[in-house]
Amino acid sequence: MSIKRVLTGITTTGTPHLGNYVGAIRPAIEASRQPGVESFYFLADYHALIKCDDPARIQRSTLEIAATWVAAGLDPERVTFYRQSDIPEIPELTWLLTCVTGKGLLNRAHAYKAAVDRNEAAGVDPDADVNAGLFMYPVLMGADILMFKAHQVPVGRDQIQHIEMARDMAQRFNHLYGEHLVLPEALIEESVATLPGLDGRKMSKSYDNTIPLFTPPEQMRKLIAGILTDSRAPGEPKEVEGSALFQIYQAFASAEETQALRQAYADGIAWGDAKQLLWERVTREVAPMRATYEDLIAHPERLEDILQAGAAKARKLSTALIADLRQAVGLRRLGSSASPARAAQAEKVSLPSFKQYRENDGRFYFKLQDGQGKLLLQSTGFEAPKAAGQAIAQLKQSPEATLNALQGQWAAADGVSTAQIIAALQSLAEAA
Repeated sequence: MSIKRVLTGITTTGTPHLGNYVGAIRPAIEASRQPGVESFYFLADYHALIKCDDPARIQRSTLEIAATWVAAGLDPERVTFYRQSDIPEIPELTWLLTCVTGKGLLNRAHAYKAAVDRNEAAGVDPDADVNAGLFMYPVLMGADILMFKAHQVPVGRDQIQHIEMARDMAQRFNHLYGEHLVLPEALIEESVATLPGLDGRKMSKSYDNTIPLFTPPEQMRKLIAGILTDSRAPGEPKEVEGSALFQIYQAFASAEETQALRQAYADGIAWGDAKQLLWERVTREVAPMRATYEDLIAHPERLEDILQAGAAKARKLSTALIADLRQAVGLRRLGSSASPARAAQAEKVSLPSFKQYRENDGRFYFKLQDGQGKLLLQSTGFEAPKAAGQAIAQLKQSPEATLNALQGQWAAADGVSTAQIIAALQSLAEAA
């Protein structure tokens, strides 16, 4: 059975809330128990420095998040659980990637573009209050992913761009120095719930509308009592559609429990009674974890031991990869040279290559480049990445026949003939 590596990072700037638990922590822990999966979970404290300049907040958040994951059932023996800043090879890989990443690529990053747009709308310098950390965030994230050769990275749709950028960095590095880095894929969990907060908007510390996962029971009761509802009186039928209270309940309840509350809404349950049911249901799931969480918070040295053990496990991989990458880019001891295997890799660099990517229109594209990066062929858009991948596989296997079959779905670059494209594809096939 082939092992699939899955990597998840958690920024250490806040206190875990119900939305974090339902949307990320619970499904990730369940996924870590699947056979054939090698899971990596890290506390992204370098990332936290980009948006938080309160050292005490970062340390406290690191403690709370680590305690939450362990209390929720993460098994440090089964997974690799570590703190980002305990892996010195990550900033080193960040620099290596920085040296192969175009500024134009980083200019297109959503977070940076949003900051520039806000500044332009306010009539100030486009880069006002934009630090280099925000601009370089995608490169650090790329290093996090590529360091451990992750095959999949679970992300929300707003984070897909970062995975695609990591792929671009890996492709560029591999093109220059040989096949060292694995190209990751974004894993979009469509079924994972996004919880509404107290005011009905997405639960987020940015909106100050969260319910902390391990807040004391009576405080949680008060917060749940403050969930926004409409003015319908007891006895009046109520709508489940758009009800934040119902959505939160559904994320914790079984199908039978959810149906029972749905019927209670139709029968006109009082809002106070519905909120009591929600408090009871959430408490039933959270209570067994709370004792472990509070014990870990009271004994941070136990968490530190867990994180140090995880870092030692992670560094067995990171030190080996960085040694290879140093050799590949020429950071070598004087008098040494590339091994025959690396020389063969360097020769392989000159081969043509395919690049598959997704555009803002949501469609999937690929292009064929020669060994020097010159564009030979550009595809039109495909509805799904699988379709684009199948077209690439067919081109590699039967170049001329596939080009004819895909007529209208590709175009040769200016000055490039079909014969040149076929020759490039045949060279790929011969090298395989």
